[in-house]
Amino acid sequence: MAFYNTLKNLYNKIIFSKYILTHNYRLPSNYNDTSTQFVNNSNLSSSTKYLICVDTKNFQVNIFSGAKNNWILVKNYICSIGKPSTPTPLGTFKVGAKGYSFGENHGYVCYYYTQFKGNYLFHSIIYNLDNTVRDGRLGFKISNGCIRLAKVNAKWIYDNIPYGTTVYIT
Repeated sequence: MAFYNTLKNLYNKIIFSKYILTHNYRLPSNYNDTSTQFVNNSNLSSSTKYLICVDTKNFQVNIFSGAKNNWILVKNYICSIGKPSTPTPLGTFKVGAKGYSFGENHGYVCYYYTQFKGNYLFHSIIYNLDNTVRDGRLGFKISNGCIRLAKVNAKWIYDNIPYGTTVYIT
């Protein structure tokens, strides 16, 4: 019972404080090679030098540079995806609108959003208006369909991925 209470207290401190909780999930040692091989064997193309492939099974956002059948994995980020009742859409999409933040009118804030389909976005974890973490969980099915990332990773996508980049979600 003491161990359970310790874990429960740790979880509450992480969720309700400034910390980020990541699912304790280990990727296979050959994950990067397997992901690259999958993308290059799938005939995926992009109108820019980047391609984003979201692996919902493993909670990973993989960013490739190159061209059709010659993609090189350059970034790999843990993410959270849509919960079962509001899943992240699967398929092929394009990067659209971008913005610094949203949600302030609703009592929270998410930073560095990059649209990939309608109201579906890549964005940071959720913050309170005082900039403390409201929900920092990564590696979980918890969003309303958007793809949540650490703030620094959402910023990298916002800063570096051009409009029109292909986003492939499996």
